[in-house]
Amino acid sequence: NTNFKNIREVCDRNQITSLDRAFLDLGFSSLQIDDPARGLSFMHDGPLDMRLDTSIALTASDIVNQWDEEALADLFYVYGDEHKSRQIARAIATERRHKSFLRTTELADTIARAVGRRGRIHPATRIFQALRIAVNDELGALRTGLDRIWELLSPGGILSVISFHSGEDRIVKNKFRDLAHLGEGMLLIKKPIVPGRDEARANPRSRSAKLRAIQKI
Repeated sequence: NTNFKNIREVCDRNQITSLDRAFLDLGFSSLQIDDPARGLSFMHDGPLDMRLDTSIALTASDIVNQWDEEALADLFYVYGDEHKSRQIARAIATERRHKSFLRTTELADTIARAVGRRGRIHPATRIFQALRIAVNDELGALRTGLDRIWELLSPGGILSVISFHSGEDRIVKNKFRDLAHLGEGMLLIKKPIVPGRDEARANPRSRSAKLRAIQKI
């Protein structure tokens, strides 16, 4: 039970000196999403937490209530691809002057009032995604994890990654491309494998999944 970035420590503890295969699934459990106590979804009221590992200190509530308006706007734009990030950050900053955000539905309602509903996607969706990524340092952990796993991978070994977010996939794509360009690896998949129509219909949460793989030379 640890982070990808700690792969070196895990291998050392278990006297593992090299890897033949490594597979990173960057998704997280649907049970976690559906657990109100985690605060990962606004579909159920719960504490504004979002920690996948409850031993870490930072929570989504800390970010929403303590970061300044500009930092929030940048977070929502970079990690959530939210084009109304500044409008949402302004609404949050205004609201928290009167009361701290402690519950998921409180934040979701404030966002909805600030920008209105647009189609089938709730306007808080990308904001919750950005907060979750920041709380768990998901992109930083991915960069570190990829580097350390590549160091441990044996010649001929294969590293595969399935991502669910454009920021994750961009990091994996660029890392694999750079390794191939340097002659250290060979891309096994030129374009990412994505779920077919039937799979996406049966499991909607798979829709954004992308699988990439590279072999160490």
